[in-house]
Order: sequence, then structure tokens, then C-alpha cells
Amino acid sequence: MTGGFGALLRQLRLRAGMTQEQLEEQSGVSVRTIRRFETRDPFNGSMTTVRRLADALRLSAEERDGLLAAAAGTSAGENATAPVPRQLPAPPGEFVGRHDELAALDKAVGATPAVVAASGGGGIGKTWTALHWAHRNLDRFPDGQLFVDLHGFDPGGMPVRPATAVRGFLDALVKTGTPAGEDAQAALYRTLVADKRMLIVLDNARDAAQVVPLLPGGRGCTVLVTSRDRLAGLVTAHGAVPLALGELEEHEAWDVLAARLGRDRLAAEPDAAADLVRYCAGLPLALAVVAARAELRADVLLATLAAELRDVSTRLDALDAGDPTSSVHAALSWTYGALNSSQAETFALLGLTPGAEISLAAAANLVAEADVSATTRALERVSLIEQCAPRRYRMHDLVKLFAADQARTSFSAEIRDAALRRLSDFYLHTAHAADRLLEPHRHVVELGEPAPGTSPRSLPDPAAALTWFDDEHANLLAAQRIATARGWHDTVWQLAWSLNTFQSRRGLVHDRLAVWRAALDAATSLADPGPLMRVHRLLGYASAALGHHEEAIGNLGQAVGIAEQEGDLAELGRAHVTLARVWEMRGDVRRAREHGIQALHIFRALEQPVWEAEALNSIGWQSACLGEYETAREHCQAAHALYREHHERDGEADTLDSLGYIAHLTGRHDEAVGHYQQALTLFKDIGYTHTAADTLERLGHPYAALGQCDRAWTVWSEALAMYQTQHRTTDAQRVRAALDRLDTDLSGTTGT
Repeated sequence: MTGGFGALLRQLRLRAGMTQEQLEEQSGVSVRTIRRFETRDPFNGSMTTVRRLADALRLSAEERDGLLAAAAGTSAGENATAPVPRQLPAPPGEFVGRHDELAALDKAVGATPAVVAASGGGGIGKTWTALHWAHRNLDRFPDGQLFVDLHGFDPGGMPVRPATAVRGFLDALVKTGTPAGEDAQAALYRTLVADKRMLIVLDNARDAAQVVPLLPGGRGCTVLVTSRDRLAGLVTAHGAVPLALGELEEHEAWDVLAARLGRDRLAAEPDAAADLVRYCAGLPLALAVVAARAELRADVLLATLAAELRDVSTRLDALDAGDPTSSVHAALSWTYGALNSSQAETFALLGLTPGAEISLAAAANLVAEADVSATTRALERVSLIEQCAPRRYRMHDLVKLFAADQARTSFSAEIRDAALRRLSDFYLHTAHAADRLLEPHRHVVELGEPAPGTSPRSLPDPAAALTWFDDEHANLLAAQRIATARGWHDTVWQLAWSLNTFQSRRGLVHDRLAVWRAALDAATSLADPGPLMRVHRLLGYASAALGHHEEAIGNLGQAVGIAEQEGDLAELGRAHVTLARVWEMRGDVRRAREHGIQALHIFRALEQPVWEAEALNSIGWQSACLGEYETAREHCQAAHALYREHHERDGEADTLDSLGYIAHLTGRHDEAVGHYQQALTLFKDIGYTHTAADTLERLGHPYAALGQCDRAWTVWSEALAMYQTQHRTTDAQRVRAALDRLDTDLSGTTGT
């Protein structure tokens, strides 16, 4: 096919044996237009009209492309089509996992070609996954595959201009003679691929603006874009299907190493192999680097490699294969280098956070900015952080190590400490206020002023306080560790104090013991004996809850001694109440009651009615255990009246539970059920899940005594589930035995 557009059209019409009139009839293009096309050359006209003529002439794909190229302003002889392009790089050598992502790609493309935006952080395996899927689906794209690395996040270089990428595609689509202008080249590119079944892979895009000019004009092609950016604009404006890639599951990470190193080598050192998987944290690039190092040094034990990765200060160095394309540090630095100064500062400081995730409010305190939402959105967009829940963010473990490195190199120790002080004070002051909402009658501990730039969160009510504690508990524990490491002694023990009510309600006995042991070390370093006295008391109770009775009695003895020495009668009374509980746990109920009576005298003298009720309830419960039921009932009823008068709901629930216990022991089972149900409602309402489980267990006994075995079964089953969730093995075994006995009784009744 030679000549311009007009000559080419005439040649094709005559070869097809068509007159101008016949071509008009077949194509719907007027004879006048056809005649004008054949006499005016070159022609820069409607590509839609040209396609209609090509379809009417029943041209082959090669002939059609030649006609379209000529219509774009070039001669057919110069634009003889090139072979079908096959530009995909080689497929990944070893590919495992990503079953969900591959299935999502299959579904997105389906029978209708689509634009898919695959996003994820550096080293997460976006190109790896895209190429594997592409090679597995070559038969879907008979007209070929185009590929370009857009270098969106490469260091020291500019991202590829869309016009440059278009020119590269045209070089693959036509042999010679492409138009000179960028607009004409873009038009020709869109023309040539519009009706083809082709795969276009746009790898490592910087943003949607770089991608949009490369989208084909028709709907025959599938476009697969990979980027560290989430490409929200592409999803919104062009209907792209988002596909976010995260870290590999643990079993997939094992499979990656096994595919490269062999299962026998992993089986020979299972502990070391498990360490390698853990330290790589599901990042495909990290796993590939480790595997390559192990392959290159077959004589080196996996344990040696694991030891290099164990130290967090050198882990990123160990994940460097000596090539920028095979280095976790380099992959992350390319994304980091594209950030502006505010984004880079926030990212680096986030690397210092002690917890696994952080709320937007906490992040604002860390960087001392009132609003960091725009910055965090930018970091999320390039996959340096991810939103794990509304307004909460997390970093991949290796990304966090990289961020912490940037913080150490970018900021002085004073700046880093100031950021962590603001974060710790945010957690402390918010937790302290939340604790006051949960337990308004608790003794008040005065905090110092928070660090400049700190904005504690304001919580509206007890329900919001409980939810905040649930969300932030792990971060509060981590904040205490940070404070311990830096010698912020007041913060350490005050965090333990602020956590105590919440941890008691949720039954977090191991965490409670840990924070109070840390608090004791801190309080010992303070000159003021007040904190030490309180820490000894609460550590004593935390120890007793886990059966460490000697430690408990020792700490409580210290609390009593300091209180007597300081003349602090209120704290002395609280120590006696706690001693009453501990001696009861040890099985010495009479001694327990003696401490309760001492506490009662103190609180009555001090006119502290809520604590007086605490002592009354303690004495009442212990009297019931001793079989002195009238004394027990009188004390618990008096306690209940005081708690109700002062709106102390958890104390009210405690005394209702005690009254239920007394009623059951005295054969008043209906009354016991009523008391227990009221207690249960209150416990659940205030989030006291730990004690609610105990009340459920006790409620089953009067139900069983009344012959209401189905109700007994229901509450014991619920108690068993709660005990199991709370990891209370002994309690769970006891309830399971009660259920087994109930089963036996029911079976015997049925058999009779």
C-alpha cells in the first residue's frame, strides 16, 4: 500500500470491487465525501468516518492501520504497520501467593476490558504481580502488549513525560513516519489502539495526571497501572478499578522462601526460617533479598542471616543486595524523596511512635500541628502509611524502621524527645480525664501541665471514654514503655493510675500487673512518698488477682506503713480494703473481714460515704462466706443504699451481686435471680466485662435450683464464652463442669 490517503483509499476500493456508490451504501458515508477524500491529500479528518470506510471495505487489521495512519497526515508507505508488539518484560521467575489479588484482576477485566489501578508501597510486589497476571493472560490480548516504566518514584530522575511514553508506543505500533507534533502523535496512538484487544501496562506511575494521556480512546484495551500513589483521580474520573496490595500472609512468605531455597533447607533450620519470615514482615522485596543472599551463600546458615536481621538498628542494611533495585532502603527512599518538607517531617516523626498504629489526634500532637489530615492523606496516597480504621493509621514494620532512621538523621535528640513528650502527655492527660469519667468518685491524682503543643482529647461521656481506652490501650502501654526508657517517672506511674479502672473492668490482669510493676520502679525514684504509697497498694491488688499472694501482702504492708508514717488516713483505709480482698483470695476470710472493719471505721470517721460503702460491701460478702447471712444482708443493703445515693454504678452493681449471692445461699432463689439480673445489666452497661462473667456464672445456680435448666444452660454458656475470651482457664473449666453436670441431670430426667 503506497501513496497518500486518497490514493490508498482508491486502491482499496477498487481492489474490493466497489464503486463510490457501493461504498456509500456500505459505510453510510456520502459519495461527495468519498470523492473529496480521494482528491484531497493529505487528509486530517474524522477518524470515526475513516473507520466506517475501513469496516465497509472489510480491511484486515494491517490495512486498517495503514489507512488510519495515512488519515492522520502521513503516507501509507511510511506507516506500514509493525509486528504485533510484545513489550512485556520477562515474567517473574518464582511467584507464589497473591491469590486474592489475581482473582480480583480476573474479575475486573472479565469479559469487558477495564482500567485497573494497582497500588502499594515500595517493595510490595506491584510489578511482580502485574507481570505474573499479564503473562498468565496473554491469550486475552491477541493484538499485543505495550509496557512502559514511567519512573514515577525513581531517585535523581524525572518521571517519564506522557508524550515520551506515547512516542515509545508508536515506535512499537508503526515502523516509520509518525507525525511530528505531540498532539498528532497522541491522536495516532489512540487511533491505533482504539479497537484492538491489547494490554497496556503503565508501571510505576507517579500520579493520575501522568496516566490519563496514555489511556486509549476506545474500550477494547485493558490498562493495568501500578503506582505507589492510590491514583484516586483515575478511579474517580475514569472508573479505574482500585487494587491495593498489602504485605504477604505468613504462609505466603514461607512459600516465597521455599520456592527459592527449597523446603529442605527451611526444614533444617525451622526457627531461623521463622525469624526470617517475621523480620521481612511480608514484604516481597525483603523476602527476595534474603532469599538471594541465602542462594549466593549456600554455606551460610539461615541463623546467621536471621541474626543480622534481628537488630532493628541494622535490619534495613541487611536487606540490601548491593543493587538499588534490590534494596528495601533504596525502594523506600525513592518514595520519601518525592515528599515535600511537611510530609517528610510528619513521616519521619511517625517512625518514632511506640505503638503499632496511631490516631489522627495523636499524630497531631506528635508533630505539634492542629490538623495533620492533609499530610496523612498525602502519605497514605503514596502508600507510606495505610488507614487501618477511620482516622487511624499504621506503617509497615520495615517502613517504620526507615522512617525512624530519617527522624534520627533529620532531627536532634531534643526535637525527637519533645515530639515523644507531646505524644506521651497527650495519652496521659486524655487517659486521666477518661478515667475520671469512668470512676468519678476515685481519689484525684493531680497531673502537671502538659508539654507545650499538647492538645489532649476531650471525651463527652463514660461510653466514649471506654471506647477510647479500647482503641488506645496498646498505645498507652507503649507510651509507658517510652516514658520508662526516658526516665519520665511521673508519667510512668500516672499512666498506670489512669489505666487502672479500665483494666479492671476489662479484666486485663496481666497488663495491669505489668504497668504497676513499671510504676513501682518509677515511684521509687521520686522524692514524694505519696505516689509510692498508692503504687504499692494497687500493685498489691494486681499481684493478688494473678495469685501472687506473697508479693501482694508485701506491697500492701508497704502501703500501710507509708500511710501510717505520713498520717494519710484515707490511703490507710484504702489499703485495708485492698488487704481484705487479698486475704479473702488467700482463703482467710476472717482475717479479710478484720481489715474490712478497720477500713469501715476509718471511712466513717473521715465521712467518705462511697469508700464506706466499699468497706460495708466487703464485710457483707465475707460474712456471707462465713455463714452469717443476716449480718451479710444488713451490710450489703447499707452499702447499696449509699452507692445509689451517690450514683456510683459499679459499686451498686457489686452490692447487687453480693445480695444475689446471699439470697441464693439462704434459699431465696427468685430474689437471687432478680439481684443478679440487675447487677448484670449494670455491669454490661458500664463495660465491666470481667465481673459480668462472674455474675453470669453465679446466676446459673439459682436458675438450676428453681429447675429452670434451660436458663441455667444459657447463662453458663455465655459465662464460658466470656471466660474463654478473657483467657480465664480455671474459671472456664469450672463452668464447663457445671454444664456437664447439667447435661447429665437432663439426660437422667429424659431417660426416666
